[in-house]
Amino acid sequence: MQFPESWLREYCNPPLSTQALADLLTMSGMEVEELRPVAPPFSGVVVGAVLAVEPHPNADRLRVCQVDVGAAAPLRIVCGAPNARAGIKVPCARVGAKLPGEGGDDAPPFEIRLGRLRGVDSEGMLCSARELRLSEDHGGLLELAAEAPVGTDVRDWLRLDDTLFTLKLTPNLGHALSVQGIAREVSALTGTPLTLPATAPVAPGHDDRLPVRVEAPDLCGRFSGRIVRGVNPQARTPDWMVERLARCGQRPVSPLVDISNYVMFETGQPSHIFDLARIHGGLSVRWGRDGETLKLLNGQTITVDGQVGVIADERAVESLAGIMGGDATAVGDATRDIYIEAAFWWPAAVAGRSRRYAFSTDAGHRFERGVDAARTVAVIERITALVQAICGGSAGPVDDQVLALPARPPVRLRVDRAAKVIGMPVDAAACRGVMERLGFPVTEATVDGAAVLEVTPPSWRFDLAIEEDLIEEVVRVLGYDRLPDTPPRAALQPRVRSERRRGVHALRQAVAERGYVETINYSFVEARWEQELAGNPDPIRVLNPIASPLSVMRSSLVGSLVQVLRSNLARKAPRVRVFEIGRVFLRDASVADGPVEVAGLRQPLRLGGLAYGSAVAEQWGERARPVDFHDVKGDVEALFGPRAVRFVAAEHPALHPGRCARIERDGQPVGVIGELHPRWRQAYELPAAPILFELALPALLEGELPAFVPLPRQQSIRRDLALVVPDGIGHDRLVDTARAAPTPLLREVRLFDVYKPAAAGGDLAPGERSMALHLTLRDDEGTPTDERIEAAVAEVLDHLRAQLGVRLRG
Repeated sequence: MQFPESWLREYCNPPLSTQALADLLTMSGMEVEELRPVAPPFSGVVVGAVLAVEPHPNADRLRVCQVDVGAAAPLRIVCGAPNARAGIKVPCARVGAKLPGEGGDDAPPFEIRLGRLRGVDSEGMLCSARELRLSEDHGGLLELAAEAPVGTDVRDWLRLDDTLFTLKLTPNLGHALSVQGIAREVSALTGTPLTLPATAPVAPGHDDRLPVRVEAPDLCGRFSGRIVRGVNPQARTPDWMVERLARCGQRPVSPLVDISNYVMFETGQPSHIFDLARIHGGLSVRWGRDGETLKLLNGQTITVDGQVGVIADERAVESLAGIMGGDATAVGDATRDIYIEAAFWWPAAVAGRSRRYAFSTDAGHRFERGVDAARTVAVIERITALVQAICGGSAGPVDDQVLALPARPPVRLRVDRAAKVIGMPVDAAACRGVMERLGFPVTEATVDGAAVLEVTPPSWRFDLAIEEDLIEEVVRVLGYDRLPDTPPRAALQPRVRSERRRGVHALRQAVAERGYVETINYSFVEARWEQELAGNPDPIRVLNPIASPLSVMRSSLVGSLVQVLRSNLARKAPRVRVFEIGRVFLRDASVADGPVEVAGLRQPLRLGGLAYGSAVAEQWGERARPVDFHDVKGDVEALFGPRAVRFVAAEHPALHPGRCARIERDGQPVGVIGELHPRWRQAYELPAAPILFELALPALLEGELPAFVPLPRQQSIRRDLALVVPDGIGHDRLVDTARAAPTPLLREVRLFDVYKPAAAGGDLAPGERSMALHLTLRDDEGTPTDERIEAAVAEVLDHLRAQLGVRLRG
C-alpha cells in the first residue's frame, strides 16, 4: 500500500514528524517498508508563462522564448524542447537555481548560470519532468495547469514537499488498504481527531434503474448500483486527482476510471463503472458456467467455470466478480450513460481466483481480505458526486440489495487474561479506552469478580474473532515500547528421546563427516525431472507456481541433486559431494486429513546424496581415480551402521540398469543407490556420471541398543571353502544359504574371493565361477575336536550342494 503523507494528514494530522509517524505505524503492526520523497531537492524553479517564441538566428533546432516569471521584465531563454510555444506555463529555473544532479540521489546539484547558446544569451532554463526528476518523461517541457500563478515556486504549486509511504501489510490488515483506514488507525494510536469528508446523498434527477438479480448469495452479500446519464467521458481529470493517483502508484486512464480508482484508494472499497449502452437487458450476479469466456480490460481472454463468480447480462459474461471488468462494457470516449456498481463479495469467493489466470488486481487484493460491507451505498454516493463534479450527468436512485452480510458476533475480553498475556498490568479502563478509540462498540461487566469486556467487531474489521485478537489491539495501541523487559517464565517438561533413535542433526553431522555438503532446494521442480528422473508421469501440480519451470511437487530428491551438480559444474567445481534432507510428495489415497497431513498425499522425509569427480581430494599420496559405486556404497553402509543393510540388484528410472541396487534392511526396502543413467548424463550435459543415493529418513534414524555379549572363552577356528558356483547365484544368496546350514559350530560366513577365468578350461565349465568362503567355527562349551570341525564343514558343504547345486573346487 503506497500513499502520500499529505493525503493521510488531510484526514488525521498528529503532531509528529514524518519519521516519527512512520515509526508509529511500524510499531502498531503496519510496517513502513519505504519512505521516499516525492521529488529530490531543488530550488529556484518557478512557474513561468511563455509569452512568445522565435526561431534562433543561428540554430535550426533552438528557439528563443520570452518567459514571464513575475519579474519586472520577461526573461530571454533559449530552449530546444519540441513543445515550446506561446501560451503555456512551464517550470522555469532562473539564474542561480539548483537542479537535481545526474547520477542518483547522491549526485551534487546542478546550478543554472547565465549562458550563451549560439550567440544568444539565455537567462535561465525551461524544464522537463525528467530534469526535475519527477518522472522519466523527457519528450518536452513539463506543462503546468493554466491556472498556475506566474512566479509561484513550483515545489509549492505541485506540492512536492511530500513523502511517499509504502506499507508492507500482513493479510489480516485489509482495513489498512485505504488512506482513510490508515487515518483511522493513526487517530486511534495518537488520539488526534479523525476528519473524514462528508458525502451528502446526490439528489436523483430521474427514476431509471437497471434490473439486477443476485443469484448467488454465497458469492455476493450486498450489491449496490446507480445509473448516471449524460456524462462527458472526455472531461479532464483534475490535477489534484491525477497527482494523488500517481503518488499511490496508479497511472491515470480516463476521468471515469480515475474516479473509481481514486475512491478505492480513499475508502478501500473497489467499484466498477459500466457503459450502460453496452449492457443487454439486466445484470445477473452468479457463479460462472463451464465454457463461458470473457475478454478482460487487460486484453486477456479467459474461460470461467463454476468456481469463479461473474456478472453477466442477457447475452454474455461482462465482468469477473470482485476482480476485473470486461472489455465489452468498458467506458470509452463514446460513453454517455454509465452504471456505477459497488458490492460486497465474500472473501472466500474471490481468494485465489485471479491467480488462476496469472494476474492480480487491486480490487481482488482487497476483496479477498475483506471489504466493509456497510459502505457500498456511501461509496456510490461519493463516486456519483465526483462524476457530476468532473463529467457532469444526472443521477438516478441507488438500488441496494442486501442478501447476507458477515456475522459479527461479540468477542469477550477478560482484563486479567489480557494483563497476563501482555506481561504488564492493564485495567478495564485502559482496555475499554483502546476499544473506544478504535471505534469498537464495547460493554463492560463483572463475571466472578473479574472485569470482562464484550466487544462487537465493526464491519470493517475481518480479523477480530477471538480474545487474543482483542489483546493484540490493546497492546499495539498502548504501545509495544511500554512493555517491560520481563524474562519469560514457563514450566518445561523435558522429553527423553529413545536411545534407539538419533536426531536429524546427528545424522547431518554423520553425512558431513563423510565429505558431503548439505544443500536446500525447492520442493517444487521442473515437470521434466519428475518424468525422466523419477518415472512419475502424473506429478502433483502447483496451481500458482512462483516460476513457470517450478510447476510440480517432487516425488524424488534426485532431480534437485542433479541440478545442484550442474550448478557447481557451471562454476568449474571439479569434485562435488552434496546431500539434502527434505520431503517428497506422493499420491496416496490411504492418507486422511490430519494436523500435519493432507488427504490423498503422503509426504515422507528422505535423505539424498550425490558424489561426482575423484574418489578422494587431490593429493600427493594417492593416485586420482573417479568415484564409483562401491565408494558411495561404503558411505551408505556407514550411515546405517552398526545395523547391516543389503544391496540387491534393481532398476530405477534415473539410474544405470547394471549399476543400481535397492537397499534393504530386515527385508524391507529403505532406499536406492546407483550410477546416473547414460541417457540422462548426456541429456543433462554432464561430463561424467555421478553416483546417487536416496534413503528413507526414518530408517536412518532408527538404531539398535548395544547389548552385552561375553567374550568367548574358546578360540575360533577358520576353514576356507573354494566352491564352483553357477553364474546365476549371487553373493547374498550363497552366504545366506551357508549360514543356514544345520551345524551349531558355525558362527560367521564371509566371501573373500571370486575367480572366473578369461577362457573356459580347467575345473570351471562355461557359466561357472569360483567363490571362496571363509567359515568361522567355535564351540563355546569346549575345544572342538578335528572330527567335529570336519563334520561341521561337511554339513555346510552338503547344505550348499542340496540347496544351490554347488560343488567343491578341485
